Amino acid sequence: MVTLSHYLVFSAIMFCIGLYGILRRKNILLLLFSTEIMLNAINVAFVAIGYYRGDLSGQIIALFVIALAAAEVAIGLGLVILLHKKYKTLDLDSLNNMKG
Repeated sequence: MVTLSHYLVFSAIMFCIGLYGILRRKNILLLLFSTEIMLNAINVAFVAIGYYRGDLSGQIIALFVIALAAAEVAIGLGLVILLHKKYKTLDLDSLNNMKG
């Protein structure tokens, strides 16, 4: 039987994978994907906790997190397109021209 701790361990593993992707940060797209993995891990935790508590609060919060993730992707991809047009690369190490 799958218990709450199984879902929370799965969520923690997903969050750590996303955090590792952000800390590596070689590419802007990798940062966006890693952020999405972290937000999905949070959604899994919210939904699992809400299910085991017997109310809909976890699902409601997860819907807000999904809306936040959609907004983050829309703005992030717009920035990625502009940076690629201007600098012809998405490597963060070579984008040091953005400093003040």
